Amino acid sequence: MSRAFYAEVVSPLAAGVAHSAALIGPGSEVQAFDTERSADHDWGPRVLLFVQPEAVAEVEARVTAGLPASFGGYPTVFAQRGALRHGVRVEELGGWLRGRLGFDPREPITALDWLSASWQALAEVTGGEVFHDGLGELHAVRRALRWYPEDVWRYVLACQWRRIGAEESFPGRCAEVGDELGSAALAAGLVRQVMRLALLQRKRYPPYAKWLGSALARLSGAAELGRSLTGALQARSYRDREQALCEAYQRLAAVHNRIALTAPLDPGVRGFHSRPFQVIGGDRFAASLLESIRDPQVGALPPTGSVDQLCDSVDVLTVPARARALTRAALSPSQAAA
Repeated sequence: MSRAFYAEVVSPLAAGVAHSAALIGPGSEVQAFDTERSADHDWGPRVLLFVQPEAVAEVEARVTAGLPASFGGYPTVFAQRGALRHGVRVEELGGWLRGRLGFDPREPITALDWLSASWQALAEVTGGEVFHDGLGELHAVRRALRWYPEDVWRYVLACQWRRIGAEESFPGRCAEVGDELGSAALAAGLVRQVMRLALLQRKRYPPYAKWLGSALARLSGAAELGRSLTGALQARSYRDREQALCEAYQRLAAVHNRIALTAPLDPGVRGFHSRPFQVIGGDRFAASLLESIRDPQVGALPPTGSVDQLCDSVDVLTVPARARALTRAALSPSQAAA
């Protein structure tokens, strides 16, 4: 609908003005996660128009004056974040990118830039579709952000393995003292970390919580992993929970060896020191990935990870200035100044 809306309605209104047009940014339809339920708010014919700064006011006025009342059976003016407005946003590209990411990727992208941009924001900018790139910059921006540079990818993967390694023995310890609720809650947290790692291994930015399972289900070969994770969540005893989690860990370990960012590692589970708990040893994979980093700046970073690995607060992750400040504080002084 948005593609047709641009071609039939919006493009003629912007005639003679250099512009790019796309459906990217926020909105479940950008990631193709929308259903009929999505149309109950902030939903209608939408297009982002990027123009030069001096043309914003002119194009906005043309669009406001020229839009029909409806398109494809849907009103062109609809409620968005509590206010009525039409679905054509007219923006300057650099300002829009800084508002979504906290930086302009047309300039050199630093480690701080990569690590302070939330996975959801990166998915929003690189997802969706470009209808027209008359400015000649939007395709290049999306290519630049499609995925992390290899050493940054190694670093983020390492930090995600550390998230697993930090807690993988805890469900057993809780169960050992009779705390089945705590064991199940910790297992659920580990399931989430496994899902995110599976997506990162396959070069997919993990979406925010609502769509995490949907994104995982789209990965080829993810059905077996999904069954193991479901088993961990549905288990009524720690031993069943542990077995299901270990199956999931071993699948991640096999993928780690397949993508070959490090030398192969033993994908088998093992005991946790002298305690009777089975783990994969997430720190083994983290250490191997960190040792394989060639870029000295990335290699010097503390193993704190990207902003999504540092923080779960929506009020931080959705505000680039806050996300950037938090990430800068977590990085070493030399990198934070980059």
